[in-house]
Amino acid sequence: MSASTSTPFYDGLPVLPAGAPTCAGLDALRIISAAGDDALTFLHGQLTQDVTGQPVDRASLAGYCTAKGRLLATLVMWRTSIEPAEPAAARWHALVRADLAEALLKRLSMFVLRAKAKLSLGTALHAFGVRATVKQVEALHAAAGGALPDQPWQRVDLPTGTWIAAPSTAGPRWWWIASDAQLEASQDLAKLLGRGDAQDWQAADLAAGLPWIASLTQDLFIPQTVNLELAGGVSFTKGCYPGQEVVARSHYRGTVKRRMAYGRLEETDAVAQPGVDVYDAKDAHEPTGRVVDAAGDALLFETTLASLPEGDLRLGSAEGPRIRVLPLPYALSE
Repeated sequence: MSASTSTPFYDGLPVLPAGAPTCAGLDALRIISAAGDDALTFLHGQLTQDVTGQPVDRASLAGYCTAKGRLLATLVMWRTSIEPAEPAAARWHALVRADLAEALLKRLSMFVLRAKAKLSLGTALHAFGVRATVKQVEALHAAAGGALPDQPWQRVDLPTGTWIAAPSTAGPRWWWIASDAQLEASQDLAKLLGRGDAQDWQAADLAAGLPWIASLTQDLFIPQTVNLELAGGVSFTKGCYPGQEVVARSHYRGTVKRRMAYGRLEETDAVAQPGVDVYDAKDAHEPTGRVVDAAGDALLFETTLASLPEGDLRLGSAEGPRIRVLPLPYALSE
């Protein structure tokens, strides 16, 4: 995505009453793109996801690990549909956290070597988060120029851009990726959408159990401890990638004793931050885990399975704000 989602389209969106469909600018994310004949095979050997086998009508989570299996980034990735006559066109895109995007691009580019692959940060694409109620979806179909995907991780290319159905616990939502030209062609959407809140969108990601790795949490977690495989972000049949032996060993030996949980802080003015320690007040000698991601009082945090669900979990210290553990949309088992 570009440096900002500020565009004539987005800047012109009004603030509509509660319950209207909304469009949030996702400035906390950037888009990495890959072009070249070897782009997909190169990325297949770097990420936890089956890149070459992914259908073009779907997106998915993926992770990028160190050789020790610790995550340097998580991504929402998808393949593109391009004609063979367009060799310079991007064959793959991914949303990543903006604060680690440049470092991730630099590290991946170090391993391209002789492969015919060119990685870049998208500067001509914008990322938004669109939310609606079930009753509003039909109007969105018409305004977007075609039927939007209705199952999580389904993807479609429409005249207004790429639409990816995001996992949700409270009504339909989509990642919307659009160029300047596509935004100019989205006047029907501009009449329908109100301006959304990026923190609300991020909180919906947390409730859906999506583990976004940021710069503060790089090199801390293996995929299983942030539930990446439970959310569909790890293939155990695709072959080698950095850290694959560690990830596979934890999977096949069943040795995962730490998982990611979802919760909210009970103190109304308390705010969580990624990387902050989590304690169990019943055993306060050392931290039991760490915050993976947060938006206001909502947080995803990695902790021991032993501390769930009976632990008295606190943020920052054994006397810190209490964390009320809430259910995730998937079970904490494989």
